[in-house]
Amino acid sequence: MDYMQNISLAEHSTMKLGGTADWLVEVTTKWQVGEAWQWAQERQLPVIMIGGGSNIVWRDEGFRGLVMVNKILGYDDYAEDARSHYVTIGAGENWDSIVARTVEAGLTGIEALSLIPGTAGATPVQNVGAYGQDISQTLTSVEVFDTTTGQLTNVPSEACGFSYRKSLFQTQYHDRFYITGITLHLTAGNPLPPYYAAVQQYIDIHPVGTVTPQVVREAVVAIRTAKLPNPAVVANNGSFFANPVVASGDLVELRADYPDMPCWPLDNGGAKIPAAWLIEQVGFKNFHDSETGMATWSAQPLVLVNEKAHSTSDLLAFKAKIVDAVQTKFKITLTQEPELLPSV
Repeated sequence: MDYMQNISLAEHSTMKLGGTADWLVEVTTKWQVGEAWQWAQERQLPVIMIGGGSNIVWRDEGFRGLVMVNKILGYDDYAEDARSHYVTIGAGENWDSIVARTVEAGLTGIEALSLIPGTAGATPVQNVGAYGQDISQTLTSVEVFDTTTGQLTNVPSEACGFSYRKSLFQTQYHDRFYITGITLHLTAGNPLPPYYAAVQQYIDIHPVGTVTPQVVREAVVAIRTAKLPNPAVVANNGSFFANPVVASGDLVELRADYPDMPCWPLDNGGAKIPAAWLIEQVGFKNFHDSETGMATWSAQPLVLVNEKAHSTSDLLAFKAKIVDAVQTKFKITLTQEPELLPSV
């Protein structure tokens, strides 16, 4: 393996900001993860594993350790029977390519997660979801390198602590496990209604006979392409804020003051509020900030775009302006979705 020194981390984040890493290595097999980790242990270096960098914000201070870039490939489709398929995927595989491959095979379960940037191994970390699906609905296990044993093992889905945009890989598993692969349980056949509202609207406008996984994928790709910038062209991390969840009592007060506030009711009586709507209400729709060089994307204020920012401190200053404005007006605190690394 090629251990490279003093590597710009801006090239390993789609936001194109951040300092340098003392060391960086690409791992292409799950066995190399253990080798690289041992190499770092011998030199008393901390280790961070990353994928494509689409959900990472690097600090300006950089990282005084070893960054492992996950390039582990692999795709194995085990058909249990005519309908039930278990698909095992290397953590370094491009996620959208995996979705396309399962859809082409006539499998349903992740087609609504089309065009989400990043690698397969990143999907369990934030329980990636969109348009009515999330990864926890199909994921059966996560293969990991366990730093406490120095061995490869599997974490079953029920042990991942999944909730809305959260998992234990963000907290107690963060420094213990390095993800090397995932296994999904998908079904041969067509997705069943009801479909997510935006997907249904697209299908209504572009009528088809039978709604297949390919039809849903095409709808999601069209919707996302119209609303979101391509991170390969425009520096961004996708949705920068999670949709906040409010308790039932707070929801009553908010709707009394803002009767037109959209929300998605939850089983516990509370609701999820669209962060994009909150950001628009405080004046940050299609906002271009000359002080920081940051902006919100014209078609989706949830996406922060690096137009001319020079540092991560510029990004975080712009983020703070939005968070403070929403907090002042609605008493709701927006939380950042991309991971700020290294964590402190």
